[in-house]
Amino acid sequence: MNKLIAMPHPIKTLFLVMAFFASSVFSAVTYAEDEKQEIVVITNANNPVEKLEKRQIIDLFMGKYIAFSDGRAAAPMDLDEESEIKSKFYKKLVGMPLARVNAYWSRIKFTGRATPPIAVNSIEEIDKMLSEQGNVVAYIYASQVTDKMKVVYRFD
Repeated sequence: MNKLIAMPHPIKTLFLVMAFFASSVFSAVTYAEDEKQEIVVITNANNPVEKLEKRQIIDLFMGKYIAFSDGRAAAPMDLDEESEIKSKFYKKLVGMPLARVNAYWSRIKFTGRATPPIAVNSIEEIDKMLSEQGNVVAYIYASQVTDKMKVVYRFD
């Protein structure tokens, strides 16, 4: 009882191996490009604030202050909880993973000492709010900056 086992054709095998490696390389390149994208902090192009220091951004996004240094009210905006950029932003800003930032806000909200940034679902929503209000402060990728926006901080 000899049964023949079907062996794949060597060219098919070679093609499958090459396709696998090509997709792996493409995924690695895409991931590397995402990692390279610069995150910037923006406001309305007509906002008189020209530049913010990292400490000021921490104070705005972590609830210590709700105004620009000149006393005008500021409206920090946060992207959706599931957003990859949000996780990267807070890691660069305060060196904490998003889970710790969320735990921080849970404690702060419970005490009533501060209000977290306004939550939005997309860059388009930030763009819309930015057009309507001159005091919005948000973070986006540098490649998404439009002429309606002014970059007030770049992470090193």
